[in-house]
Amino acid sequence: MNSTIKLIRKFCTILIFSIFLGILLNLLFLAIVTWNRQDNNSSGWKQAEEIAAALTLSENGDYILSEEGEKALEQTGAWGILVENDTGNVIWASRNLPQEIPRHYTLGEISWAVRGYIQDYPTTTAAQGENLLFLGFPKDRYYKLMWPTFDYDLIQNFFYLILEFLIFNLVFISIVYGVATSGIIRSVKPIVHGIEALGNQEDVYIPEKGLMSQLAASINCVSEKLKTQSYALRKKETARANWIAGVSHDIRTPLSMVLGHASTLEEDISLPAEVRQKAGIIRQQSIRMKNLINDLNLASKLEYNVQPVKRQRTDLVALARSVAVDFLNLDNEGDYPIEWNTEADSGPFMVYGDPDLIKRAMSNLITNAQVHNPKGCTIGVEVREEEGMYALIVSDNGVGVTEEELQSIRNAPHYMVCDSNTGEQRHGLGLLIVKQIAQAHEGRVVLDHSPQGGFLAKILLPKDWETI
Repeated sequence: MNSTIKLIRKFCTILIFSIFLGILLNLLFLAIVTWNRQDNNSSGWKQAEEIAAALTLSENGDYILSEEGEKALEQTGAWGILVENDTGNVIWASRNLPQEIPRHYTLGEISWAVRGYIQDYPTTTAAQGENLLFLGFPKDRYYKLMWPTFDYDLIQNFFYLILEFLIFNLVFISIVYGVATSGIIRSVKPIVHGIEALGNQEDVYIPEKGLMSQLAASINCVSEKLKTQSYALRKKETARANWIAGVSHDIRTPLSMVLGHASTLEEDISLPAEVRQKAGIIRQQSIRMKNLINDLNLASKLEYNVQPVKRQRTDLVALARSVAVDFLNLDNEGDYPIEWNTEADSGPFMVYGDPDLIKRAMSNLITNAQVHNPKGCTIGVEVREEEGMYALIVSDNGVGVTEEELQSIRNAPHYMVCDSNTGEQRHGLGLLIVKQIAQAHEGRVVLDHSPQGGFLAKILLPKDWETI
């Protein structure tokens, strides 16, 4: 609140000061311009008086204009005549007198000329003794005013004067704006950088001074709180991951013993068939529990960023082919045939990642297709370039999922399904791990219906640009 009041107060101060200073400088500028023009470009009547004073009568009775008077006429482009009071004759004329100017004037013509024009030439008059001097100016120079209220040159150059005023005020406004905003920008810039740093989860400290001192203090306080919370959260996440890893290890040891004994009993031909069958069930469930524990341990490590990602340049085509071959070799009875849909000339598609984790992700996708489909389901494996990335695609022609189930799988961090045949609950940690592995490689997972009517999972991984 105090920062807002400070900003409003500073804005009002700058506004009032700018208006006052602008008026003062404009008045000063107007005075300077007017004074300079008055000094350098005297009015027509004053010029006429100067020319009249510069006329002198020679010994032979002729009027002669001084050298200064000649220069004054030349500078202004004016011409002059001296009309005798008694006769109305022109007794002196400048050398640049236009041909159409009369050499004799009646009283009526003199009165008209005094009003302002001779043959459309704007004129001014001055007394020279008993005679009358007419000073004429170019026709296009200015419009004649009957009273010497303004400088004629000022009137002639009025447009340029307005332009000068506009330029002067634009420069003034620019200077005021620059000075006024520079302080605000200097105060706001650290605040903006601090907010951006907070968004990037970086440590922030903003000097608590200037207009935004209170806001800077608030941001610093928030930064300290976030730092404390982040540290506490990291400790909590690490402790949770370590706890899960410890529990997994503690369970894995006795489970291995159960698995070993169950295998021994299952292979003991001296036992009744019923006992051996039960031992086989124990062994299968033990293997399932072991896999579930391993999945849970890996998922927790990936979630809390404690799983090391050993990156190296890896050919995605060669990796996918090796995983597909491993599954074919394990499936001796051909229950789930695998089709290699990657083009023969494809690759190498190099990625910078952990080959073991990528293999794990692909294995989870193939296993997921085998678990959720009946025997005879064909599983397709393909590697291709897509959306500026490399895509590892696993699809099948099995039972597929409904649109509702697909949305649930997409949105849920993990899911649980019920097998319609056995009524057994199954946790979907496999797909969760696939998503986590993709995210650890700055990639993503796309889940959709396959073109064959089954399920499709796609892992998109960034290219290794150093190898392209």
